[in-house]
Amino acid sequence: MKNMVKLGFIMAIYATVACVSLAFVYAGTQKVIAERQKADLEAALKDLFPQGEAFEEVTGTLQNSDSSISFKNEYVIKQGGAPIGMAVRAVGASYGGPVTVLVGVGTDGKIAGVKVLENKDTPGLGANAANPSYFVDRASGITFYGQFKGKSLSDPFEVKGDVIAITASTITSKAVTRVVKTAGQAAGTWLAAQTGGSK
Repeated sequence: MKNMVKLGFIMAIYATVACVSLAFVYAGTQKVIAERQKADLEAALKDLFPQGEAFEEVTGTLQNSDSSISFKNEYVIKQGGAPIGMAVRAVGASYGGPVTVLVGVGTDGKIAGVKVLENKDTPGLGANAANPSYFVDRASGITFYGQFKGKSLSDPFEVKGDVIAITASTITSKAVTRVVKTAGQAAGTWLAAQTGGSK
């Protein structure tokens, strides 16, 4: 019985040391991960707005019309001190879990570009929403997310209508499209109010 108690005590010490070690590793890597995510986001913003000179975070300024979509970050993109667009990092539910999309909108009321930042949907199917080598229009070299660029915010954004669906992935197609439409229209409304333009 003494040996059992001693063994249990030793195991408890090992478990405690292991937990403390893991906590230190997590704390150390969390900062690295956060810095990497920030760098990736800045690269994505620059990709959507290559002419942008400054990216000013204004999170909390947009009105959201869809409670199933959440806006995580909002950025005003400026050139020469004047706004030329807005980017919204938005999250909505999809087939395999949350899908995170960065939606860029220009002051002209059109989608400047879309980046699917996180997608847990099925590889080879829904995951193609973020795949740069999956084309919904192979002849024109248009990817699923690429087809949104240049769309007017007044377009219907209907999958199998003005939006080409990913083959065998209607749920993912609709999820991403809903996020793009909701974030895009919110950004367009805010930009129009700031610049005196129309959506």
